Amino acid sequence: MNEELTGRLRAAAEAHQPDRARMLARVERGMSGAPARHRESLGARSWTRAALASLGAVGILAVGGFAVAAIVQSPPARPEVPAAPASPSAPSTSPGTSRPTPTAPATGGPTAPDRPTPSTPGPTASGDAGSARPGGAHVQDGPLWSAGSLGANSNTYWAQSNVTLKTTQPLTALTIELRVTQTGGVQSTGSWRTLPAEDFAVTVQQGGDAVVYRWVLKPGRTVPAGQHVFAGQYNHAAGEREARHDGYRVDANGPQGARSVWGGFSPAR
Repeated sequence: MNEELTGRLRAAAEAHQPDRARMLARVERGMSGAPARHRESLGARSWTRAALASLGAVGILAVGGFAVAAIVQSPPARPEVPAAPASPSAPSTSPGTSRPTPTAPATGGPTAPDRPTPSTPGPTASGDAGSARPGGAHVQDGPLWSAGSLGANSNTYWAQSNVTLKTTQPLTALTIELRVTQTGGVQSTGSWRTLPAEDFAVTVQQGGDAVVYRWVLKPGRTVPAGQHVFAGQYNHAAGEREARHDGYRVDANGPQGARSVWGGFSPAR
């Protein structure tokens, strides 16, 4: 639009032809002091007004053209792009709580004593074990003294019966018999003694109404004076071991001849 307007104004300006003769005549009259004719005054005034009006229009159009050009050339404002929302953080997960693994209940007692390592039971002994049956007690005979008790390490499924022997003189012959009455589930799991294992022949008789352990001193061996322990170990039915029907017997020989002691078992202490 502004190019078309500018072209028209330029064409109008080029088409105008000023009357040089009239202009020179007016200049001469002005210099000589002669009054100008009314028609010439009116024509000149009209031409002047038209020229001024044309110049004003040109100025207005130029300013308008510049404004339009400025508007057209000015780059449009870029729309603001909203910022991308922050990605939500992943929720924290609480660590799982491990459950304790249940422990299977024990089905049997320990197989190792809190004393010297037990020896392996020997072959089943033959003969009557009635000498170790309860029915009385004779715990001391000359240099011999004895006692029977349940081991403190006994529990609901397993037990240890101890025979404690004291002698004030060396012994050249010794047989110890331990009788554990069958009260349900009684089965030998081993035996041990505080004296050397190679000095004794050990047998275990299982069956009938009792389990019988027997330690026999080998020929040519000697038991020194002092205190010695012989123990039988076994499983039994669940519950507290009832030892009132159990018994032991000790037969020995020394400087003062043959001696014997026997007795029952006291509860575990």
